[in-house]
Amino acid sequence: MNHVREKSLEHQKAGPSSSSPSVSSNKSPLQMAAPVAQPQKSLDSPLHIPRPVQLSESLNSRSSPFSSVSAGSDSGAAPFDICIKDGNCSIKLNRSLLELNREKRREREQFSKEVAPLQYLRPGMVLLKKFLKHDDQVAIIKSCQTLGVGPGGFYTPGYRDGAKLSLRMMCLGKNWDPNSSSYGDTRPFDGAQPPSIPELFRKIVKDAIQASNEFLKQKARTASGVEELPPLSPDICIVNFYTTGGKLGLHQDKDETKASLLKQLPVVSFSLGDTAEFLYGDVRDVDKASKVDLESGDVLIFGGKSRDIFHGVSTIKPKTAPNWLADETKLRPGRLNLTFRQY
Repeated sequence: MNHVREKSLEHQKAGPSSSSPSVSSNKSPLQMAAPVAQPQKSLDSPLHIPRPVQLSESLNSRSSPFSSVSAGSDSGAAPFDICIKDGNCSIKLNRSLLELNREKRREREQFSKEVAPLQYLRPGMVLLKKFLKHDDQVAIIKSCQTLGVGPGGFYTPGYRDGAKLSLRMMCLGKNWDPNSSSYGDTRPFDGAQPPSIPELFRKIVKDAIQASNEFLKQKARTASGVEELPPLSPDICIVNFYTTGGKLGLHQDKDETKASLLKQLPVVSFSLGDTAEFLYGDVRDVDKASKVDLESGDVLIFGGKSRDIFHGVSTIKPKTAPNWLADETKLRPGRLNLTFRQY
């Protein structure tokens, strides 16, 4: 499922239909998570953050809350590992294989009884429940862990006053800069080049869009008109790791090129780890937003008529990740989110 000082989600009201916050905002843009040992700020993230430049203009030309040198850089800090132990997220079973297989079987049975595998949320918006299979989730976490501790890996966005946020961010393909709300080939604060998007990730994106279009064609048999999501060749992936206190304010993803936006190319979002309560709607108003839970393994796609929707995350639900996922990958408590776009 793009990218400050803004009212909390609970009090967020409808604003102009743009990616910048409303004029009444008085908090920071990046609505991601509460800062460590500082008054609460939050940071817009994976799905894109309201534009700081536009915001500063709307707030009587106040300066951006980000450092012009290092937009939240934690330069010099030890690489952040999304897994609890050192080294790669190698598979290590703490419980017996029989016990793990029983748990997976129970999850599959419960899922098949209670949840439709594909859900039509609105025109251009499809949720693929548990689309990421067991091996996919393990492989994605292992890849993100390996890339995240290397050059161009996870860093902690922060503020001019030195406050650090509990969310970590890494860009693949192209770098997204919170200061300028724009893409580039290198990361401004350290010159690091974003790692490439792994081929496995691209394949899952392609398969998810294909599955969604097959689902939409079947749905069209009982409705008027055939709806189809445009094909996507992702060259951008923003990876965010949210702690259990992470949030994401309502925003639009509008930093891609004009050609990409005019084609209404979809945004594809992977969810792993703890469940997130996802908000979406036509206006920036929490009270009017629809809600859906994004669980580990879910893939959300919004493009076509839903490409410009406002969306965000109101809460991360602690201890909701599958037990087997933590056992096999040692993923830290929280949510790993990957969002793919075409520049």
